[in-house]
Amino acid sequence: MTDNPLAAGERIRAIPPPTAMVVFGGSGDLAHRKIVPALYNLELHRLLPQNFAFVGSSRSEFSDEEYRADMRKAVEEFSRTQPVQHQVWESFANRLHYISGSSADPATCARIGELLDRFDREHGTDGNRLFYLSLIPKLFPDTIRGIGTSGLGGRGWDRGFSRVVVEKPFGHDLTSARELQDLVTHVFPERDVFRIDHYLGKESVQNIIAFRFANGIFEPVWNHHYVDHVQVTVSESLGIEHRGNFYETAGAIRDIFQNHELQVLALIAMEPPASFEPEDVRNEKAKVLKALRHLEGEAVDARVIRGQYGPGWIDGKEVPGYREEPDVHPDSVVETYVAAELRVDNWRWAGTPFYVRTGKRLPKRATEVVVQFKSAPHLPFGEAAQDGLEPNALVLRIQPDEGITMRIGAKVPGPSMEVRSVSMDFSYGTSFSDDLPDAYERLLLDVMLGDPTLFPRWDEVEQAWQAVQPILDRWAEAPAPEFPNYEAGSWGPKAADQLIALGRPGRRWRRP
Repeated sequence: MTDNPLAAGERIRAIPPPTAMVVFGGSGDLAHRKIVPALYNLELHRLLPQNFAFVGSSRSEFSDEEYRADMRKAVEEFSRTQPVQHQVWESFANRLHYISGSSADPATCARIGELLDRFDREHGTDGNRLFYLSLIPKLFPDTIRGIGTSGLGGRGWDRGFSRVVVEKPFGHDLTSARELQDLVTHVFPERDVFRIDHYLGKESVQNIIAFRFANGIFEPVWNHHYVDHVQVTVSESLGIEHRGNFYETAGAIRDIFQNHELQVLALIAMEPPASFEPEDVRNEKAKVLKALRHLEGEAVDARVIRGQYGPGWIDGKEVPGYREEPDVHPDSVVETYVAAELRVDNWRWAGTPFYVRTGKRLPKRATEVVVQFKSAPHLPFGEAAQDGLEPNALVLRIQPDEGITMRIGAKVPGPSMEVRSVSMDFSYGTSFSDDLPDAYERLLLDVMLGDPTLFPRWDEVEQAWQAVQPILDRWAEAPAPEFPNYEAGSWGPKAADQLIALGRPGRRWRRP
């Protein structure tokens, strides 16, 4: 049971308590694109507490007024609601403050502490403190230590709540993830640690839970008896976008596969929770990740495909290969594409393959889940009459065209019995008049409310790394494929098509 007295539905509608928020990396890209625009939209929709104050901190030099002007430009460019409403912005901006300095510097922490104390007096934030680590991962440890040693918050803080939000990636591998966990929980109790995965804040990802457990017609067939296989695709048409230094240390398996894709897989495969209480939902997700079969040694070679894009064309524009991108080694063997066949070893999914893929410089940006059902056991129509008939498939579109498509067989109008596959479609854009909130809006609101439902728990993160670590180990000892092995603008290496076809003739990746 959660210690929050509000029921799950009430938490969603509640206004958070007074909050002082500190963003380390407050002048960075994430603050510009996501964090501050999300907070502005919460203010616009009257979901931000009236007693709220914000301090951004980083090495860049800004006065409060300069920082507010810079954030105004960010909101004008990246907010989902336009134009920016002047009165709302002014009310919000008056609570934005800035402190320059290193997050590991005790003097910087002392200045932040003085400002937070002032927030308590002037903004009525009641000692409630939220620390957001919008930093490169190597700065996490010193920043967390600084929060603890300076007395800004953490264990022993008794003037209000004290929570920390840690951006992905949580660790570089299994060992470093465990080391980071030991450090974080030395300063903050686990209940106050929020590991943010923005995919879980997307309405269309949360709709997986609603779709599965609010509709009685699907759950009886949501198992290995009726499901032939499942596909999880995260495709991006963009390259690394001037993040060469980061991507050279991460690659696709750390950037997307280990977190986003395995979290979505867990939602698809989980058992029905007893309630929508945070720990009930997280328990079921953790069980799925624990049941993932670990691929090791030669099994990695057979069931995991890695790729790297070369030069090609995207939307009629010629683009460079990965090795030609800035800050990328000319002989880099970092993967920009991963596809894998995974198995969940439990009663529900025994024998059902989960095909998971992610890649950069693919033809389009799309994230979706395909649940393909087994073919009908007997078709009474002639072979010609069913030539256009495919197995039933359920497509959950996470982005960009959020919605659900069901592929079913139907008779073609005319005098003869001819059957082919057609689509039944649900679209968020046409079914709901409201704009979809940005994932960060929901997640920041939940952190202030103290609701951890949409945040991966440590055992989920650890189990995901336990599944990925043997793949990393195998890649470290085995020679990489001859890179590049797919053109920008294609759907990835040919070996990925062969991977899905090996399981059963006729299986193929769905083109989003």
